[in-house]
Order: sequence, then structure tokens, then C-alpha cells
Amino acid sequence: MKYSPKTEGFFEKVYAVARLIPYGRVTNYGAIARYIGSGGSARMVGWAMNGAGKHPDVPAHRVVNRIGMLTGKHHFSGTNLMQQLLESEGIRVEEDQVVDFKKVFWDPLKELES
Repeated sequence: MKYSPKTEGFFEKVYAVARLIPYGRVTNYGAIARYIGSGGSARMVGWAMNGAGKHPDVPAHRVVNRIGMLTGKHHFSGTNLMQQLLESEGIRVEEDQVVDFKKVFWDPLKELES
């Protein structure tokens, strides 16, 4: 993927939202996309999160797919680092999926607009 100023602006918006995800909560790519006004861009949010390693202040481990799967886990060093980070925050993970996903899900549209 080629980066452009337009893409970088999008990525920075994604990172800004990701930085707001509370400890012990998770969100998904689509929720971030909807919050920044790009509802059909969940995959672009995924691309942004792939590069989040360059930004240590972005809690990328808290962003999962729409059903709570740890689809981005291969972007973390170590085989289970994403899972370990989530579990250190009290989030249960079994077979690469967040347990009680709806309970720990953080929707920026609901949480930040209220």
C-alpha cells in the first residue's frame, strides 16, 4: 500500500480514536471507521492499525474484528502478545477471540458523543 498525505490524515484520525479506548475495553475496525465518518472503511482502519507499532502510545491490542477475533495478532511481536496484553487488562480471550465481547465492547459513537 502506498502512503499519501490523505492516507496519513486518515491514519492519524484512527490513531486518535484508538488512544481513547479505555483500559479493559475493546473496539473494532468498523466502529472506529463509523466514528471518523468513514463507515465503509473498516479495512482501511485495519491498514492503519497494522502500522500502529510505530506509535507506542496507540493501544492497538484493543482493536479487534467485528466478532471479537484477534485478527491483528500477527502484527505483534511474540506469538501471543496481543492476547497477553488484553488479558493483563482483565479481558478474557479463548481461541483468539474475546470472551464476552459485547460486554467489553467500546463504541466511540455512543461513548464519546453522549
